[in-house]
Amino acid sequence: MTTIAQPGITGNVLFYSKPEPLSPEMHGKLGVQRMDGPFGFARAGHAVPLTVGEFPLAAVTGPIIFVGDDKMPIAVMGLNAGENMFLRADGLFEPGAYIPAYIRRYPFVFANDDASKQMVLCIDRAAEFIVEGGDMPFFEGTEPSAYTKGCIEFCNNFEIERQRTMSFIQLLKDLDLFETKTANFTPVNADGTAGEPQQIAEYFGVSEEKLNKLPADKLVEIRDNGALAQIYAHLLSLVGWDRLVAVALTRANQVPVAANS
Repeated sequence: MTTIAQPGITGNVLFYSKPEPLSPEMHGKLGVQRMDGPFGFARAGHAVPLTVGEFPLAAVTGPIIFVGDDKMPIAVMGLNAGENMFLRADGLFEPGAYIPAYIRRYPFVFANDDASKQMVLCIDRAAEFIVEGGDMPFFEGTEPSAYTKGCIEFCNNFEIERQRTMSFIQLLKDLDLFETKTANFTPVNADGTAGEPQQIAEYFGVSEEKLNKLPADKLVEIRDNGALAQIYAHLLSLVGWDRLVAVALTRANQVPVAANS
């Protein structure tokens, strides 16, 4: 494991407000304290990064969409910025909700070090469950503890999946499968009639029309390399907009007439 106790870490990462390179000098007495509800930090995570291998599991919880110029995949977990609809007040997720690996790896994260031009393992020192004498110490003497070694392995696997995700996105770009999509719903007026349709999101997604027009050999190729299954997981996940809208309106004591993506 590489440990660097010096400045130079760059980049803004969702949930991580005070990343520090993990080292026995700075964190030798610290560890993670077990909590009944450890996911409170993700309360503002209405849109959480996702890796392609997670698509089938994440699809049952909510929409999987692509955003930005890089078309990075995210799990939509709320309709409003800063509101994770699947996270309860007690810091636990609703039963059955998929918890993205991005959340499960917290408080660990790899970051770029400007000085060494390498990735270094960091922790978010602002995490509420990082305390002195925690149940799961980061170090045993100057060596990483068994807990930390397990977390390093998790982060390494996450990085491998992130690279695989980038290759998947490049494949979709090369095949020109992306298109702009919108998610809409129709509210109910006080008299019970349908109101004006409202747009709740605009994002990138795979075009079914373009997918169906691919040459047969390309379809076989993406079927055999596993990409086609991930594409269908993404497409099927888009019905999750209905679920998000229904939950939001139920909480507001309303019932939607229709929701579609």
